[in-house]
This record gives sequence, C-alpha cells and structure tokens, in this order.
Amino acid sequence: MMARIARGLIVLSSAGLAAMALVIGWQVFGRFVLASSPSWTEQASLVLMIWYVMFAAAAGVYEGFHIRIALLEERLGDRAGPVRRIVAAVIALIGLVLCIYGAQMCWLVRENVIPSIGVSRAVAYIPMPIAGLLMMLFALPQLSMGQAPRDNEEDA
Repeated sequence: MMARIARGLIVLSSAGLAAMALVIGWQVFGRFVLASSPSWTEQASLVLMIWYVMFAAAAGVYEGFHIRIALLEERLGDRAGPVRRIVAAVIALIGLVLCIYGAQMCWLVRENVIPSIGVSRAVAYIPMPIAGLLMMLFALPQLSMGQAPRDNEEDA
C-alpha cells in the first residue's frame, strides 16, 4: 500500500510540474504574442509548485531519493543501521513539524483569498500537513528497523 501511495505521489508531482510548465508557457505566450500577460498565471504556478514539491518530498522519503548521509552509510557498510535510524528520526520529526504547523497554517489562512485565482490561501498549503504525515509514515520502517530507504533498482 505504501508503494502505491508513493507512486501516486510521484505521478501527482509529475502532473503538477507539467501543469506548471503549461501555465508558465501560457504566461510567456500571452506576454510576447498577445501583448497581455494573464494575471492569474504567476499565483497559479506558485500554488502548483508548492503542491508538487511537497508531494515529491514525501515520496522521496519512501523511494530514498531524499537528502541523507549516503557517503557515511556507504563507508559504514553493515554497521550503518544506527546512522539510518538517526536520519529516519530526523525525517520523521521534520514530517511531524510539517504536519502540525502546516495544519495550523492552513487553518490561519483559510479565509484569505488569493485574488488572482479566487481560491483560499489554504489551498496552497494543504499539501504541507499531508506530506508531513506521509513523511512520518514512510520513515517509520526505517526508524524501527534501521533499514535503508527503498532501493529504486528493484523497479528497473
């Protein structure tokens, strides 16, 4: 199930990146061809970027493409379990912070509207608590067993 969630996050992030490229492409087309840049494109691309970056970061915890001390792990070999546990604990803590404070931020800005796109500012920040929760869930197996993050070569 965790693998399906991680793959879904990667697909969602990829779609968000593609959508952001289309929105920015429309902005460039509007500015240079139509001589009228759409007002909503900048804020829409920023919201899309927050969404795809947060979900890709959560998937990175499961897939193992997040930033970690890989060089130290490689040097320690089989004795890297404690280092992996420390790294997993830090990632889980970061996920907890994102979950708690992201939810608070969503609540605090729920009535603020992004004028150019007409949606609540909370829409931009909804991925933060979700991604934080998923980061915690994805870090738990690494924390409890000291195992390395999932190896991407299994899918090749």
